[in-house]
Amino acid sequence: MTFLHMLLVGVGGFFGAISRFSLSRLINRWYPSKIPVATLTINLTGSFLLGMIIGAGMNKFGFLLLGTGFMGAFTTFSTFKLEGVQLYADGKRREFYLYNGLSYGFGILLAFLGMMLGGTF
Repeated sequence: MTFLHMLLVGVGGFFGAISRFSLSRLINRWYPSKIPVATLTINLTGSFLLGMIIGAGMNKFGFLLLGTGFMGAFTTFSTFKLEGVQLYADGKRREFYLYNGLSYGFGILLAFLGMMLGGTF
């Protein structure tokens, strides 16, 4: 790994984290919900976009910047898991199953669709 590789991942991660934070606050303000709709929206969007990046066959430098850096920081597996555990611990079983079902089911579907669409570029 070279310094350029680390720089690309770091720059992408910086902008991905800022984007996630800003979008999450905006979604939570506009769409209050019983399930964590901001994390769900961001992770589903990220699944689709990462699928597009992979499908497009981006070169190594572009993938480090956008795929590993930006998308790695934009999407958030740890927050997804924590919010799911909190729903379950709070006795919100219906919301827990809905949140996990939507996240996994649509995440896989959107990643696949993104790969198919990305392959057209």
